[in-house]
Amino acid sequence: MKAEAMTYGRRAVFGAFVLAAFLLAGAASISSAAGLLIADGGLGGVLEIQQHEVNVTINNGVAVTEVTQVFRNTESRQVEALYTFPVPKDASVANFSMWINGKEMVGEVVEKQRARQIYDSYKAKRIDPGLLEQTDYKTFEMRIFPVNAGAEQKVQICYYQELDFDHDWGTYVYPLATVSAGGADSRTAGKFALTVHAKSEVPIVAMDSPSHRKDFVFARHADAYWQAGLETAGGDLNRDVVLAYRLSRPRTGIDLIASRHGAEDGYFCLTLTAGKELEGLNSSMDYAFILDISGSMADAGKLALSRETVGAFIQALQEEDRFEIITFNVAAKALFDQLRPADERNKAQASDFLGSQQARGGTVLRPALEAAYRYASPDRTLNVVILSDGMTEQGERAALIQQIRSRPANVRVFCVGVGNEVNRPLLEQLAEDSGGLAAFLSRGDDFQRQAAAFRRKLTRPVLTDLQIEFEGPQVYDREPAELPNLYHGTPLRLYGRYRQPGPVKVKLRGLIRGARFDNTVELTFPAADRNNGEIGRMWAWHKVHRLLKGADRTGSRAEVIPAVVTLGEAYSIATEHTSFIVLENDAQYKRWKIERRNALRLQRDRSSQQELQAQLESMRSRASARLGPQRAAPQNLGPVLAAGDRPGQPQPQPEPADRQVGRPRGRDLRLPGFGGGAVGPIGAAALGLWAAAEWLRRRKGRKCGE
Repeated sequence: MKAEAMTYGRRAVFGAFVLAAFLLAGAASISSAAGLLIADGGLGGVLEIQQHEVNVTINNGVAVTEVTQVFRNTESRQVEALYTFPVPKDASVANFSMWINGKEMVGEVVEKQRARQIYDSYKAKRIDPGLLEQTDYKTFEMRIFPVNAGAEQKVQICYYQELDFDHDWGTYVYPLATVSAGGADSRTAGKFALTVHAKSEVPIVAMDSPSHRKDFVFARHADAYWQAGLETAGGDLNRDVVLAYRLSRPRTGIDLIASRHGAEDGYFCLTLTAGKELEGLNSSMDYAFILDISGSMADAGKLALSRETVGAFIQALQEEDRFEIITFNVAAKALFDQLRPADERNKAQASDFLGSQQARGGTVLRPALEAAYRYASPDRTLNVVILSDGMTEQGERAALIQQIRSRPANVRVFCVGVGNEVNRPLLEQLAEDSGGLAAFLSRGDDFQRQAAAFRRKLTRPVLTDLQIEFEGPQVYDREPAELPNLYHGTPLRLYGRYRQPGPVKVKLRGLIRGARFDNTVELTFPAADRNNGEIGRMWAWHKVHRLLKGADRTGSRAEVIPAVVTLGEAYSIATEHTSFIVLENDAQYKRWKIERRNALRLQRDRSSQQELQAQLESMRSRASARLGPQRAAPQNLGPVLAAGDRPGQPQPQPEPADRQVGRPRGRDLRLPGFGGGAVGPIGAAALGLWAAAEWLRRRKGRKCGE
């Protein structure tokens, strides 16, 4: 199984998601590994991380990451701890706790300016407060005061995040290669441990780590549950940790996960996944690669990562594809000044061109994007692929968004963010506004499979003009409000609320290569489901970010900030407008009229997570019971044994009732012209007709150009 996992791992497709990392640092020696910990506002003092443990539970595609740290003040005076770390990609910070006088105090989310005022008022009195706030689109800051001389301080931060899946592979990236300051020490003094529990009702068939294959230990306890662990003591942690696992869903289908407590309105997540039966269709396309070579790309090897990725992508192209490379810093430069076939000669020329690029100068993307649009042909799709860290000039953002909206009709823009320090909101918005995708690269992953996976997204059929309607329980507040295209290898998730449990008809309509797609499936919204509490937070997080992205398109957030603050406080979500505040005791929260909503929500979530952990422990126990000599069956069982039972083997246990809770409710979909599994006779005929039409269209286009 281990060899199988390694084989599958090499074929795993690109999908990255980023979670914050925490490492040893001090004023004189600042860690380069994703975090910056300083004492007394940077005026001196040393804080050491004594313990750094990361526990991740992935429950049907949603990861809950819990990071626990203990750090010690090595000075003979009180200090303020300031810890700066990157914002995890598409993650929602769900809790910030401190241990005060041996007791955990759970933080609450309040409006950002109010949180800072409360923190500063306690700091002046030298009473224990803690503050976690988002300083910009990519950075959190955690402040704790005071940390007494020689004292230890324990903190815990929890993240909720949906996992990115690509061609049945889910990929988890824990960033440890971020440069925070020069002259950095990337070694940890204490223990670093990372444990991952992956549970899925769609069977898991392989797990691998492209970055730390020799360091991880993998255990398959059941088809539905795998475990992975990594532990070091004083080790060098300057590489991203990348973990991937593969599911076995071969058919295009729809899956439902829900969460409902008591009589409250429920939450749901509907996932639509394109299956293997669509792999037969392929078409040649045009590609314009836009490569950022500005000075910011010199940090953390971002340009080298981009060059290798573009090179691998070009090597994956077929000869009937055409491509161009455009580089940019303060000006744009093209390799060919025309689209060239992806033959060996042109690929070699592209490789030499990429190898000669150096990172320097400012970042102005617009001229390169304008140039790329000029390569569009009316008879072919042009895929513009931007590889950048998104650190463009501040005043260019609004103009870029407008430029995306004015693109030619047959142009799609795909943005690939490079490195852990990246302007994710900008790149995601540019891609979404053009019907494309945004993805993010880690140096710890595999370039060849990243390139093959990304090309598969562009060449495989997509479901466009998608509409989903519900008949049954009253469904409301869907996120996203407007559905994007469905790309092969990239599942589409729809979150929402429902008022009543029961059966519901889900109607899906759209186009697959111009053919009408119309399907209806029946699913059941549960009356009670306690094992998927993270869905509610993810729904609220998506709503918050839709509001912020919509406001950014207009240039002002003033109208949406009240709604963002309300959602942040209600669902414990830290944003650029809300922060976590930790106070010394319940009386202090009462004094400031701060409701203990997160404390109550966290108690409920932990109860659900404990139930889930009990399920996983039961699965581990059943797996370990198969090890070693088996007890002989009693001689007088006789007719008690069911047909197929064997003496001397552990008897199958009935599925516990709680296994029914949280079970996805999924259905395969029938696509026009496609049967089950491989393409059937009707599908083959459809492929033939489509291929003939494509050949005639291209032939006509060539004649028109002569």
